[in-house]
Amino acid sequence: MTDNVTAMGTRDASTRVASVGVVATLWVGTIAASLVVFQVVAAATGHNGQSTTQMPFWLYPMASMVSLWVPTALGLWWVSKRFLSAHMAADFGWRFRPVDLVGIPIGVACQTVLLWVLYWPLGRVWPATFSRHRLEVPGHQLTDRASGVWKVALVLAVAVAAPLVEETLYRGLLTRSLQARFGGWLAVVISSVWFAAAHLQPVQFIGLAAFGLVVGTCYQRTGRIAMGVLAHGAFNATSLWLLWAHR
Repeated sequence: MTDNVTAMGTRDASTRVASVGVVATLWVGTIAASLVVFQVVAAATGHNGQSTTQMPFWLYPMASMVSLWVPTALGLWWVSKRFLSAHMAADFGWRFRPVDLVGIPIGVACQTVLLWVLYWPLGRVWPATFSRHRLEVPGHQLTDRASGVWKVALVLAVAVAAPLVEETLYRGLLTRSLQARFGGWLAVVISSVWFAAAHLQPVQFIGLAAFGLVVGTCYQRTGRIAMGVLAHGAFNATSLWLLWAHR
């Protein structure tokens, strides 16, 4: 099917849009399902009740991420089947053009330049809250225990799987639903805030919201998530590299 310019100013092959209520239900449902799945796996392997730092690396963070992505992927399939065209590539903007490769330098620049621009002044004013150490805590929780083959698995999870699932959910589904209700740029702002809040990292919220605006703009301008997926992957991969390089 050829692309058509929609009333929202983006290009998308599917004209059906899920309501914001449906998206919110999917979001809450997948989080609830992931918590249940993770607790079941932890209990079945004898790690129930342990703190995340005591759990083996394969369980946390690896299994915890998979326990979120699988319900999310199934939920996206269900929304596509039930409310959209049942063609996920069209429904969520899974198309690629060579220009989307520009997402890679965009992601690297966001991690190395944009975050510095945002957090350097904040660190000067509130050093206890926005110090480099505080900003890197979530990253070190992911990377410090990774070694050998688990480093490769972590890179694939964080730089490939996470960007694809998250960009499909927050840009391909959520932003598009918000566009139908609020218009293009307001939808980008709302979805960016939602994306940042969903990570449950207060100190990193500003940076994640700003990055959400960047990848949201990529989607708004192209109607595809490919540029955002590549930017997201490069953003996360650069973060891993910096954390391991500065150990």
